[in-house]
Amino acid sequence: MKGIVLAGGSGTRLYPLTLATSKQLLAVHDKPMLYYPVSVLMLAGVRDILIISNPDVVPHIQDLLGDGSRLGLNISYAEQKEPRGIAEAFLIGADHIGHDRSALVLGDNLFHGAGFYNVLQRETRAVDGCTLFGYSVADPGRYGIAETDDTGRLLSICEKPRSPRSDQAITGLYLYDNDVVGIAAGLRPSERGELEITDVNQEYLRQGRAKLVPLSRGYTWMDCGTHDTLTAASQYVQVIQERQGVRVACLEEIALRMGYIDAEACYELGARMWQSDYGRYLTEIAHNFAAHTVA
Repeated sequence: MKGIVLAGGSGTRLYPLTLATSKQLLAVHDKPMLYYPVSVLMLAGVRDILIISNPDVVPHIQDLLGDGSRLGLNISYAEQKEPRGIAEAFLIGADHIGHDRSALVLGDNLFHGAGFYNVLQRETRAVDGCTLFGYSVADPGRYGIAETDDTGRLLSICEKPRSPRSDQAITGLYLYDNDVVGIAAGLRPSERGELEITDVNQEYLRQGRAKLVPLSRGYTWMDCGTHDTLTAASQYVQVIQERQGVRVACLEEIALRMGYIDAEACYELGARMWQSDYGRYLTEIAHNFAAHTVA
């Protein structure tokens, strides 16, 4: 499976914070926002990742993540010159996807929860069409909403409904078979001039090949695209890390535990950031991992 992180857009909802930098490079507590969607792909077992962003932002993301080799990944980059919709990611990334299935995650989304790794591993293996992830929200009129029957079968998808038929918002994580490239290529721009991801999902639903996986209690999903949600996400990560003593979306630790890098490489990555708590955490994790492996 190939991964795509769509990290474009102008971040206007976060002005003036984003007047001089990309939204995805802003801090969510102790790490850049972009770490969180990349961590989702890593946990799903995806190591071949394309990051799509604005032409002026791509060089800065490259400075942050490079080619991914230090994490045991293969990261490439592409430009989205103007925000023409989420579904355009499949046109920009068509060569990257090739004949494989794909996982798309939005660059400002945070997912977390015990067992999320197991959910990702199960669903990426089982993709047959389109797999969407739902999350219960208090204000469904602000989101794309999924309606299901009593058995959990997906019945309808409605974008920002006036009279929502459920409280299940469709999150910014999407899994597709290879047909998604052709479906996206056949879309017509919406009234706002964008290729809508909802139209892609509607086509899979029409074909009877769309599935919703509800993320139940115990999971957290946040869209960090406003000042309030950015602050809330930072506070959430801070509390979780202080209470549990583990770091959320720590790419180096994930790479170590997934077997993408060894303990020595993880230690070296931490040593480069030794003056920060983050760096010292990595060296401790690497030391403990190596000791446990030897034992």
